[in-house]
Amino acid sequence: MSKKRSGGGLSPTQQAAKFLGVSVLAGAVMAGIALPAAGALGLAAKGSVESFDDLPTNLKTPPLSQRTTILDSEGGTIATVYSRDRTVVDLKNISPYMQKAIVAIEDSRFYQHGAVDLKGVLRALNKNAQSGGVAQGASTLTQQLVKNVAVEEAGDDPTKVAQATQQTLGRKIRELKYAIQLEEELGKKKILENYLNITFFGQQAYGVEAASQRYFSRHAKDLSLEQSALLAGIVQSPSRYDPVNDEAEAIKRRNTVLQRMAEVGDVSQAEADKAKEQPLGLKVSKPKNGCITAVKGAGFFCDYVREVFLTDPVFGKTQEARAKVWNQGGLTIRTTMDPQAQESAQDSIKEHVYQKDDVATAATIVQPGTGKILAMGQSRPYGINNKQNQTTLNLSVNQDMGGGAGYQPGSTFKAIVAAAAIEGGTPATQQYASPYKMDYPAPVQACNGKVWNEKGIPVTNENESEVGPYAMKEATAKSVNTYYVQLISDIGICPVTEMAAKMGVERADGGKIQQAPSIALGTQEVSPLTMANAYATFASRGMYCTPVAIESITQRVGEKSKSLQVPKSTCSRAMSETTADTINTLLKGVVEDGTGSQAGLSGRASAGKTGTTDERYAAWFVGYTPNMAGAVWVGDPAHKRQMKNITIGGVWHSKVFGGEVPGPIWRDMMSGALEGKDAPNFTLVNIPDPPKANGDGKGDGDKGDSRGNDNGGNDNGGNDGGNDGNTTFPSPTFSIPENFIQGTSNGNGNGNGGAGGRG
Repeated sequence: MSKKRSGGGLSPTQQAAKFLGVSVLAGAVMAGIALPAAGALGLAAKGSVESFDDLPTNLKTPPLSQRTTILDSEGGTIATVYSRDRTVVDLKNISPYMQKAIVAIEDSRFYQHGAVDLKGVLRALNKNAQSGGVAQGASTLTQQLVKNVAVEEAGDDPTKVAQATQQTLGRKIRELKYAIQLEEELGKKKILENYLNITFFGQQAYGVEAASQRYFSRHAKDLSLEQSALLAGIVQSPSRYDPVNDEAEAIKRRNTVLQRMAEVGDVSQAEADKAKEQPLGLKVSKPKNGCITAVKGAGFFCDYVREVFLTDPVFGKTQEARAKVWNQGGLTIRTTMDPQAQESAQDSIKEHVYQKDDVATAATIVQPGTGKILAMGQSRPYGINNKQNQTTLNLSVNQDMGGGAGYQPGSTFKAIVAAAAIEGGTPATQQYASPYKMDYPAPVQACNGKVWNEKGIPVTNENESEVGPYAMKEATAKSVNTYYVQLISDIGICPVTEMAAKMGVERADGGKIQQAPSIALGTQEVSPLTMANAYATFASRGMYCTPVAIESITQRVGEKSKSLQVPKSTCSRAMSETTADTINTLLKGVVEDGTGSQAGLSGRASAGKTGTTDERYAAWFVGYTPNMAGAVWVGDPAHKRQMKNITIGGVWHSKVFGGEVPGPIWRDMMSGALEGKDAPNFTLVNIPDPPKANGDGKGDGDKGDSRGNDNGGNDNGGNDGGNDGNTTFPSPTFSIPENFIQGTSNGNGNGNGGAGGRG
């Protein structure tokens, strides 16, 4: 009696007997002969199948995974991504040499036998018996196709891949029955086509078209004799016969294929010998996969598109279902990215903030009234080389979409407070004493009947010269902190948080905005995309639209293409047109003669707001025209470097203000993005200036020029003018009690930066 080996497997004799039994069984089935129970041939083994006839007859063939192409709004390619680099082609688009080469070396009797080659089985049995192991296989191309289908279905799951390739009798029997099915349903040419499209050729190339492009930078239909022989030889062992890493072994294997082609009559011996003398002639194209290959610095936008696909239920009910579709690929995704806007954003970023700087910048542009994301860029490029300041953290978006925990928006949040007040009936002419320094008013009404009642917490303006009384117009232009804490005290906290929610403003870390009056000064961490889209609500006269990045998707499945449903922007009214028009009038004043004057656009209407947080951890400019809205943030993503005595983009700054660094980035970005486009005007309202009392103590110092070279003027704090390093602005002296401001440092380095509220 034959003995089992110590590992528990069968001896070579037992393996041969069972393999022969399977082959005889398959031949009998093809001949239509009904045999007794499979057990008579030793097939009913534990861990195998109990009956050949009990096997399912339909092989579930998954769509072949292919590359996905991400396009901009004009159809230009942003990037190509794939789980498996494959482009499916018809047999007519595969070189006849390639078709003959793969048949000659893998299954020379392919056109003579059925699903199983009995002569090949006997030959393999004899060879293996002589070697005492498994020196030669007997699988036909059809059987190999079945195995590759199982591997394709397993995807990237190592357990499923192991199951699909395990050397067990059960798998062999299933493989045979499915092979019979394919022979009956497809025919030889279609089987060959499918095989050439599914098989792995090494170097990340799946299918002959991808392999042809990878090794020779040409289409599969143009492969020569020697090139075809090389690719056909790789299939048996892609790592062993890799021509890129082992030229000698690859040539030896290629020549083996050429000789076999001569032996079976596909080419003459003379043709084969001539081809053997040729060099490999490689013209390798490196794999180009993933968002790191994106053009125009759009790697982070590309990554955002992927995150949208993997998280939006429109693409599948579960994360696993969505990932399966994404990995399957074959998608053509047309996005909302405007190539002109994207290029302009990235050019402006490179001009003003260097990749090597201690701090970074992120910028986003959206289209008012549609929610379309037109551009998304940052100064630290997409990648994993920390020494080159590369990162995969998308500084423009929320944490759940690949970003960090956000950044305090500072005084850019004041526009939301103003909108809540005006929507609630507060006139834009509302005046407050607005001293340079005061305590937060208390108590202040919050939501759900709660009251904030902390006392003795001081707040200051940026400059001692900022002393009221002020009305809303001037207080907004100069970004007066004490005005806005008095305003939120009057209207309550709840109307502000409700208005923020209507405008899509949420904390980047997914937490709730805290019910505290300090939110008026921008203490809750948000992302640039959130702020750009919120300000787009003003530009669209009060209509908020959820952000979208995808216009359409088509998916190729086999030889057919179908359209997939995509997420749509949902628009809702966040405020009345009159309220939005009033805010537009207020913020237009900011860029005309307020803290954002360096961000003003020439030849078209623009509006916006500066923001600089306490201790200069972050600086912002968020602005818009009637047809584009954009946000620019500058700061240290790790929340460690204060922007004092710092060089950014080759320019030294004693202190960074929102209008000083982010403002010009926004100006140049928007100028290029809007070039050649319509220049509509805002619908403005009349906001009368209140009469000024003489001797009110306000400082009306002369403003300096755009570079801050006037020694006297420092009347607005965030306007650069008059701050050439000779003027010293007082630092705030107040402290914040524990839990007064939400946001703590975390693993992404985006903790709170203090009270915020700078101009």
